[in-house]
Amino acid sequence: MPATPAWPPKSAPRLFLAEELGEGRMVTIDGAQAHYLGKVMRVREGDAVILCDDVTGEWAARVTEAGKRDVTLEVVQQLRAREAVPDLWLCPALLKKDRFDLILEKATELGVGRIQPVLTRRCVADKLNHERARAITIEAAEQCARTALPALAEPVKLDTLLAGWPEDRALFFADENGGDNAAAAFAAHSGAAAILIGPEGGFDEAERAAIRAHPQARTISLGPRILRGETAAIAALAVWMARAGDW
Repeated sequence: MPATPAWPPKSAPRLFLAEELGEGRMVTIDGAQAHYLGKVMRVREGDAVILCDDVTGEWAARVTEAGKRDVTLEVVQQLRAREAVPDLWLCPALLKKDRFDLILEKATELGVGRIQPVLTRRCVADKLNHERARAITIEAAEQCARTALPALAEPVKLDTLLAGWPEDRALFFADENGGDNAAAAFAAHSGAAAILIGPEGGFDEAERAAIRAHPQARTISLGPRILRGETAAIAALAVWMARAGDW
């Protein structure tokens, strides 16, 4: 006899919802998410959808009604509890929109716990569309099967960030002028941490001096080459996750 197909299938669409989920609850989805399910994924009554709520974790749901403007689902069973997220913040200077979009997407995929955008003197951009940025992190989390979303903060000026920095969190500063080997520094550290990445033109000398003087700052090197801001952020996160994170 043929084996019974696994349920829900791995191909089932994934969505993050704002409301908390639970077994037996009925959920109605409208707007862009309903369009995605109905017009893009073409779900029909009985089809499986995987839902996450960033609180309880991941759930399998079954479509009970697929209308033209909304989709109703019944939450059937929990698949996974909300994952434990490494206590790592990424503090990237704002970049041009497409490059910062890449940071948002890849930082989410790599498992960062919080993204704190930073404004520096050489930043080309000075604003962040928070709603759009949040949508990028949600889409990335759906794609990579995360059950927890990274916290996304509003941009702050560098001096404000340093002034309010928590005493119990190490601040790894990726300095193009050199520092300790990043992999070795990450492996030797335990506890809360953050990685600070500069803008396209780098930090100016006054900013670099202020960061180096901060008691929680630890200067690191990402190698012999000058990296773009988005490349530095992705590389640093990958190294951290491999040496001290959840890889």
